[in-house]
Amino acid sequence: MLQRIQTVYMILSILVMGALYMWFPVVEDAAKNVVIDKSEPLVLGLILAPVVLTLISIFNFKKRQHQFVLNRLSIILNFVLLGVFVYRSLKVSGETLVSEKGIGVLLPIISIVFLVLANKAIKRDEDLVKSVDRLR
Repeated sequence: MLQRIQTVYMILSILVMGALYMWFPVVEDAAKNVVIDKSEPLVLGLILAPVVLTLISIFNFKKRQHQFVLNRLSIILNFVLLGVFVYRSLKVSGETLVSEKGIGVLLPIISIVFLVLANKAIKRDEDLVKSVDRLR
């Protein structure tokens, strides 16, 4: 399980999303109105759902197709989270007090990259197994 490269990529994706939850600031505009809060149910669900799906995917290491589908779903959820971040940050009028809000938008992209790399490795393993099955 841990000796496969896709597991390492999925663990890195989980760590990135955990870092997003731990370090994501509350973004406020100049009038102290909260624009994005990590305890908001939508944002919290979109942060925790890919983590849970990726954990389930790691433990389904014998079912490569199932892993592939779970990772794809996690990628889609990361894109939705990215869309929420971009929408909310564009909705803010003027400058916010937290100018380093870009790192919150960058972390789902890094997670997506790790999940895509994991899916490539899963596909490579699946192709290898199919090629060996042809030889039998």
